[in-house]
Amino acid sequence: MIARSAVRAVLSPPRLAWRVPKLSQLSTTCALPNLPILEAIASHDPETTAVVHSSTGRRFTYGELLRDIVLAKDRLNASTKEGGLKGKAVGFIAERSYNYVVTLLSILANQSIAVPLAATFPATELRHLLDECQASTLLLRSQKDSHEVLKACEDGLASERLEIVSVEDFAEKSQSSPGLKDIKWKDAAEAEGGIMLFTSGTTSRPKGVLLSQPVLTSQSQSLVLAWKYAREDHLLHILPLHHIHGILNTLLAPLFVGARVEFMGIFNSTAVWERLASPYLPTIDGKINREERITFLTAVPTIYSHLLSRYPELPSVVRPAAKEAVSPKNLRLNISGSAALPTQIKSSWKELSSGNVLLERYGMTEVGMALSCGLDFKDRVDGAVGWPLPSVEARLVDVDSGEVIEPGEEFHKNGNEREGEIQLRGPTIFKGYWRNPKATEESFVEAQDGKGKWFKTGDVAIRKPVREAGESEQEWAKGPMYFIKGRKSVDIIKTGGEKVSALEVERELLSMYVPLKNSASSTLISLARPQFVEAAVVGLPSVTFGQIVAAVVVLNSSYKQQTGYAKSRAEIRGFLKGKLARHQIPQKIKVVDKSLPRNAMGKVTVNKKVIIEAYFPEQ
Repeated sequence: MIARSAVRAVLSPPRLAWRVPKLSQLSTTCALPNLPILEAIASHDPETTAVVHSSTGRRFTYGELLRDIVLAKDRLNASTKEGGLKGKAVGFIAERSYNYVVTLLSILANQSIAVPLAATFPATELRHLLDECQASTLLLRSQKDSHEVLKACEDGLASERLEIVSVEDFAEKSQSSPGLKDIKWKDAAEAEGGIMLFTSGTTSRPKGVLLSQPVLTSQSQSLVLAWKYAREDHLLHILPLHHIHGILNTLLAPLFVGARVEFMGIFNSTAVWERLASPYLPTIDGKINREERITFLTAVPTIYSHLLSRYPELPSVVRPAAKEAVSPKNLRLNISGSAALPTQIKSSWKELSSGNVLLERYGMTEVGMALSCGLDFKDRVDGAVGWPLPSVEARLVDVDSGEVIEPGEEFHKNGNEREGEIQLRGPTIFKGYWRNPKATEESFVEAQDGKGKWFKTGDVAIRKPVREAGESEQEWAKGPMYFIKGRKSVDIIKTGGEKVSALEVERELLSMYVPLKNSASSTLISLARPQFVEAAVVGLPSVTFGQIVAAVVVLNSSYKQQTGYAKSRAEIRGFLKGKLARHQIPQKIKVVDKSLPRNAMGKVTVNKKVIIEAYFPEQ
């Protein structure tokens, strides 16, 4: 339980703020550890824009960012107890903004462990995460936030040492910011500190994953090389900032090269389209401000689905500008990840964008990004997640025999594809779960070549060559491609001697689209409304077949107005007959109109036991 007196000492009303050291005091402490991310920020043109707030247009340069990191680092030290924060976990809750960037990097500058948390976490989950990471300090924006956290944690928080500290609003310029010439550099042990994220909790409570400074640097550099980030890039950030996708792909990697990151608030598909379209809207002089165009967009499939659905409803003057904005000549890279990409979304986006093909990749909290399709459009094959990224080693281990599937051994003698668990190693892989040696030991396997242990991802895939793919100039994008089948324990369904990938069935279910009434006569617009917005496929026990395939789908509200449940079930089976083998088609289907259960991280739960208990209780 948190000591309230200690909290009040830090959060003394009426105004919440850190004690701000005077500039004379700061001049003696203007030192930063020579961490690669901080050195990279210092190497960029200090007048170049680093961060933009989309709603207000406010801009913050790399010079301002570096100064504010120093200021925040010293303020953080000044506001905490003796002993410093080096090596300790510091939790923080900050909105998607410049303040988040400064807060995160100031914690890293203290060589502490940054633990980004979401204000939307339920009280029980917040208590668990704070206990799990053994946080010594929690940074918040307001006294209101502190009261909510206290209320959430007053029952059952193990740590009594947690200090709650107010985060300075770095968007409000401080007159005490040190000059760049005053900043000194000191040697630092890279192994100390880093970022702690949490797994999705698919089979148990979320586990802490510490990504050390060297791991974060390796992950960022791997992406910079593979996706060719450049200082000319302008990224639109619309992702949560307590997940690896939103932190690594759209923040750390662009900061390494001096690119521009533009933060939007709560996701709104109309607002995203309007921002994308803005540089291409008609102006009095007819000029396009190319400096403001978005060149890099990465999101989850659901976001692309929402954008496709919203496009036909945009004002007539916005639609052509939006279409121009996402064309290959302007949006140089559009990426989809964190979930399987339905083929229909991919093809509809390609049509809307005049040929821009979504790039799929594979990653997870423990490893960052591990596999990716290439930059050449021919290297973006439907259903494939590509090849191991630079500095990543990958292999497949046969799920039945336990043998390593060597190159050239991807097929059985009868011609069937061999399925194997993806195992990874290299400098981008985490070292183990926080305070959980048992889970760590179970997740790694010794290597016979003596080059380091392999991390067992638990994900099953096949590997096969694809004609014309892998012929680009990118050296890492060569050989047979990887295709994800699902989680080893829950997404591989064995029915009647056949194996079914739950992800493949889910992908096809989410590819069912329904024509819109009273819409413009366009193939694209007729594909803009998915029949189902969520899908989960599970295996139910069967005496005859071992397991049978079952599905739960969430009906799109616009489709619900046009048809009934009984008709939709028939349509599902009819649609899938042309897409899947007979044994892959679900024998049981539940059509619902409420969202599927979500885990603490906000994702549709991949704990299939929860799905079975909720929708097939008779099993």
